[in-house]
Amino acid sequence: MLLFRSGRFATGGCLVWLLAILVPILITAAQVSAQSKARKRKQAGGAASPTVSPSEQTLANIPLPIGHEAKGLVLPDFDGEGHLRGRFEAGTARRIDEGHVGFEHLKITTYTPEKQLDLQIDMHTSVLDLKTHILSSQERSTIHRADFNIVGDSVQFDPNSKTGRLIGNVKMVITDRSHFERKSETSE
Repeated sequence: MLLFRSGRFATGGCLVWLLAILVPILITAAQVSAQSKARKRKQAGGAASPTVSPSEQTLANIPLPIGHEAKGLVLPDFDGEGHLRGRFEAGTARRIDEGHVGFEHLKITTYTPEKQLDLQIDMHTSVLDLKTHILSSQERSTIHRADFNIVGDSVQFDPNSKTGRLIGNVKMVITDRSHFERKSETSE
């Protein structure tokens, strides 16, 4: 039984139905093909999307636009050979300007070349200078290692050399004196 007397709808209906199925398939195939070409260009070193590989990730190229704030930001810090040197975990991070990033509730963990836990640093508020890589805080900060704890009113810390400077009301508690005694005995 035909829906219309002329029978045109039956023939036209098949054509519409066929187009309704084929058009989405053709569109999807074109998108997959474009994605595949972009992936091949990226692997061949072409200009796809700019991404940072772990060996290129440093504290100098934090992916945060000026004026924007990120919550729960975790930044790995790799050395020139691609080894994990440290890990920055910030409650909030905000790009102040082209050369500075501000952090709140920052926890830094540094590692030895043997991938062992080295230092743990807690700062309430701090600013990282992206040119010098010096992290500064004008609030009370804590540095913890397996053999000591040290607290000071303000701190400047260089993650590259793992050296720091604490100023004002500095208190250090040594928890493992044998570590320091071994060093002094071998140097005599």
